[in-house]
Amino acid sequence: MTVKGPGLQRMVLVDLPGIISTQTTDMAADTRESIKQMTQAYMNNPNAIILCIQDGSVDAERSNVTDLVASCDPQGKRTIFVLTKVDMAEENLADPNRIRKILSGKLFPMKALGYFAVVTGRGRKDDSIQTIKDYEESFFRSSKLFKDGIIKSTQVTTRNLSLAVADCFWKMVKETVEQQADAFKARRFNLETEWKNNFPRLREQDRDELFERARGEILDEVVNLSQVSPKQWEEKLLQEIWEKVSNHVFENVYIPAAQTGSSETFNTAVDIKLRQWAESALPAQSVDAGWETLRSEFQSFMKKAADAPDHDDIFDQLKEAVVNEAMQRHSWEGKAWEMLRVIQLNALEDRTISDKRDWDQAVKFLESSVKDKLNESEAALKELLGPSAKERWLYWKSQTETQAKRSTVKSELDKILYSNQKHPPVLSYDELTTIRNNLQRNNLEVDNDFIREVWNAVYRRHFLNQALGRAYDCRKAFYLYHQQMDVDCSDVVLFHRIQQMMKVTANALRQQVTNREARRLDKEIKDVLEDYSQDNDKKVKLLTGRRVTLAEELKRVRQIQEKLEEFIQALNKEK
Repeated sequence: MTVKGPGLQRMVLVDLPGIISTQTTDMAADTRESIKQMTQAYMNNPNAIILCIQDGSVDAERSNVTDLVASCDPQGKRTIFVLTKVDMAEENLADPNRIRKILSGKLFPMKALGYFAVVTGRGRKDDSIQTIKDYEESFFRSSKLFKDGIIKSTQVTTRNLSLAVADCFWKMVKETVEQQADAFKARRFNLETEWKNNFPRLREQDRDELFERARGEILDEVVNLSQVSPKQWEEKLLQEIWEKVSNHVFENVYIPAAQTGSSETFNTAVDIKLRQWAESALPAQSVDAGWETLRSEFQSFMKKAADAPDHDDIFDQLKEAVVNEAMQRHSWEGKAWEMLRVIQLNALEDRTISDKRDWDQAVKFLESSVKDKLNESEAALKELLGPSAKERWLYWKSQTETQAKRSTVKSELDKILYSNQKHPPVLSYDELTTIRNNLQRNNLEVDNDFIREVWNAVYRRHFLNQALGRAYDCRKAFYLYHQQMDVDCSDVVLFHRIQQMMKVTANALRQQVTNREARRLDKEIKDVLEDYSQDNDKKVKLLTGRRVTLAEELKRVRQIQEKLEEFIQALNKEK
């Protein structure tokens, strides 16, 4: 039989020093006590088999080791007594009855599993093991002390001693293993009872099995991306693209161009800024929008699955980690940028609006976009000025000192805008001086920067209100535009160009998502899952909870118990 396993202790034979009676002068002061402590340390090990060696050629009364053995193993369950040098005892005419008492366990105050007499050679260093063995067998066959049946033949020779040691060893092993098997059986019963009480409707699954279940569920969600219709993809992409580019359109294209003063300069400025934008940042912003759409759509499927009635939340951490890791690894194909740049340039360079349907869509797009920016502007202005007079009166709100100053400055700025509806975006030096003088009459001192801060917010709202008014006027101006008559609707044409660019971009991104990016994301998720499947630390970190640890412990306890039972059966067969 072969026994293997991690942490398994080796079987070693330790030849301990004899217990000395007299401590000579050349020894250390604690030699006797050190030998005793060392010997006790080895013999007190419950797994140790004690071979108590007694010299048969000296008087038994001179032995001082039997008391120590008796103290370490009082019941003698792991002690074997060995009487050596019995050939010398015979030469010294030892009393046969005394030897019989020793080997029957009646002479020494100790108990043992067995008592054996051995002869370990004639003291010659050059004798081989076989020579020693032959000498021992020859001695016991012809010895006067043993030939008359004073002791049993099974109590003599080193061979019988070896068999006794082996028998003792396997008996101890069997007892230990049976105890361990009983302990694990009880542990298994307790764990199974806990599982039945806490998780009665669930099958026991360890981390590896749970991971495979999670793998299947995650890959199923990737397949669900193919169920999204082209129309849904393009609607979501349009929304995401506009969120990415709207700020640039207003702050860097529309508002600066609209403040140039005429439709000719407006169109020139728009053409320049749109081309610069399409050749630099626009393709990257579009790719970001496509990636955000793909990610949000996939995460929406994950969330929908998480909200399902039969959802198992034990996988949530693992799924989130896998998806986040795959998202970090994913990058859009490089050739998509150049393709987007070409189609976006072509769309932005086309100024023509061929039918009224496109015109109405552009007007609606312009109105909704300006309204959104106007709401943002109103909120920013409210933050600067604080609660209105109505709010202060009805809701007991109050302005800070700075907000009160800004409100006073705003009143002066409103007068300027009322007198000149087409005021340029910058206050002149004379206007700043006039405002400061008017405020000084009210004992209010402010600097030019303070006035400009309020002016920027007030003028922005004023500009957006005018832009919204122009959009309303252009609702029914398609016929005039189509007849190439003079109509101030350059804003509509700009937003038509932006809208058409967004449509062709959304269409191109949708094709890239469905044809390439979804499959690449699927591959990256599979790669992450494969990496995680080989990383046990990741599984331990991401699959947690008593349900997991209990299943793992049950699996381990069952395996150990089965191995112990196999071991016991093998021991019984050996016997």
